[in-house]
Amino acid sequence: MTLQTRIACLLVVVSLSFSGAVRANPNAPTVDPVLASRFARLALDCVHREYPNKIAHVLNAAEDAQTPSQLYPVFYGCFDWHSAVHGHWLLVRLLRTTAGAGMPTALSEEISRALERSFTPQGIAGEAAYFRAENRASFERPYGIAWFLQLTTELREWDDPRARAWLQTLLPLEEVIVEQIRSWLPKLAYAIRLGTHNQSMFAFGLMLDWARTAASPEMERLLIERSLAFHRNDRDCPIGYEPSGEDFLSPCLMEADLMRRILPQAEFAAWLDGFLPAIPRDGSDDWLAVGIVNDPSDGKLVHLDGVNLSRAWNLQNIADALPMTDPRIESLRATAEIHSRSGIASVSAEHYEGSHWLASFATYLVTKR
Repeated sequence: MTLQTRIACLLVVVSLSFSGAVRANPNAPTVDPVLASRFARLALDCVHREYPNKIAHVLNAAEDAQTPSQLYPVFYGCFDWHSAVHGHWLLVRLLRTTAGAGMPTALSEEISRALERSFTPQGIAGEAAYFRAENRASFERPYGIAWFLQLTTELREWDDPRARAWLQTLLPLEEVIVEQIRSWLPKLAYAIRLGTHNQSMFAFGLMLDWARTAASPEMERLLIERSLAFHRNDRDCPIGYEPSGEDFLSPCLMEADLMRRILPQAEFAAWLDGFLPAIPRDGSDDWLAVGIVNDPSDGKLVHLDGVNLSRAWNLQNIADALPMTDPRIESLRATAEIHSRSGIASVSAEHYEGSHWLASFATYLVTKR
């Protein structure tokens, strides 16, 4: 993205922040229709765009050498499977939160048509068959499958006949994915403390949200048990080492964002004291610098735009989970605002390396998912 484009986007974000166009009420999340339209357009432009494409595919035989749409006939766009999944989630999320609240009718109708095109029983049957095939138990685990559960969570929470129909269509794939997660969780001996796709903390958070929405006490119990075993005694997370050069998830902040879902408020506040003891108590916002992207056309380097967006929602969530009088809240929120402005300003159509996925992270942030 050019400097001029970034500045223009940043001005939009600043304007929205001060105008109150983005609501803070998590029970009625909305996003300014200008941003919503921009984010939706990026997803619409990629969910059915097959190439370029990066596949992570185990070939069991010569006949497995097929195109992405032949391998997985629903989530073949947006460069890779997981980005296609959260691109579809973005469309559902914005249709749910913004249609009728400023999104142009023509765009809402285009989104509905795109989702109807994707969510077919035949396509989902093909996706489920792919997951069931030999040597595919770890496909897109945990990142992509966690995003798929976020998609079905969104549909469950939306009281709309389209959402109910789409959920019914997706349930066969959800069943396969949940079965694989139930098999995997008891075997996982260690947390996966990376800043990229294999990280377990981010995935556990989305999976836990699904378990609670889908009323799956067994899955909730498994996730809480593993989370507490891995993280309850963690101390002094080295956040000063972050981010590494290709991170889009903060290992330290994602862990805290997971634990605030599990621990009671007072217990979480005490746990956070030991886990991130250096969070300022004076309202300062200079303790965590934003990630720098020197080449947004590089698919790995552009991850740092994503880390700014995901850090922003982590920091907001951590602040919201603390007691109202906690002295760390002001610094957490101020630092979240800086990361949010930088991250949202990076979302553009200029380079496909970022455009195929960053809008999903930005949507997760601004709609307070």
